Amino acid sequence: MAGCPRWAALLLLLPPLLPPALPRRAAAGCAARGLCCPGRDPACLSAGWRPDGSHGPCYCDQACARTLDCCHDYAEACPVIPCVVSQWSVWSGCAEPCKTTYRVRRRHVIQEPRNGGEACPPLEERAGCVEYWTQQGTECKQSLIPALITTGGFGKARKKRAAADGNERAGYCVEFQLVAITPGCLHSHHSYTHWMQYLREGHTVCVECQHPALDSRSLHCYGDGSGSKKNQLLHWQAVGNPRCKGTWKKIRQLDTCSCPSVHSFLFI
Repeated sequence: MAGCPRWAALLLLLPPLLPPALPRRAAAGCAARGLCCPGRDPACLSAGWRPDGSHGPCYCDQACARTLDCCHDYAEACPVIPCVVSQWSVWSGCAEPCKTTYRVRRRHVIQEPRNGGEACPPLEERAGCVEYWTQQGTECKQSLIPALITTGGFGKARKKRAAADGNERAGYCVEFQLVAITPGCLHSHHSYTHWMQYLREGHTVCVECQHPALDSRSLHCYGDGSGSKKNQLLHWQAVGNPRCKGTWKKIRQLDTCSCPSVHSFLFI
């Protein structure tokens, strides 16, 4: 190799350069050790590559996303799974007949949350109601306060039952102007009492009278203002929250209600 520099000859004799082999421990991580831990757990420790490219101890707990020390495969090995719940059940009957109580609907958890997924929502809701029939099937004799009201949505389920029993009778609607409301209406935080927060003094509300609150003899609902004088103050109370009550004045009686849903209620 005349004329060839000595250093060039040495280069020809050297083997080609290869990238450094990754250490066997690089294959470790969350999946290899089957780790996925809630919260911050110092024992939820593995070894492997970290998101910043460094190699060494790394974690497979939920907090590692904030502390930036997760193992390289944490996102794949521990995916965020939110809670999944079923649809609501149908509303139950009232807890007790012939008195102001509540009804219940429930749902159940299909998938528990994992790895920081969204928590499960409430699994039970309650709403006030009055059952006008005893467990023996006889009609209750009511001696309730002048007007008990609940949200108008309760009427859909009640109409279905009346139609199935063949006892449905034509109802009516009464418009009232709210005069006074107790503070308890605005400070009610249960899910089944949210509708009470829309009550405002001076607003016009519609209250529907339908079976079984529609008395079979008088064909009126208790507290509908029948026989009251013009501008006479009448009393009402919201079912489900004894601290929510007040007074109103009857405006007129109609065949059907036409108020917005947040101002539509039902005699109980």
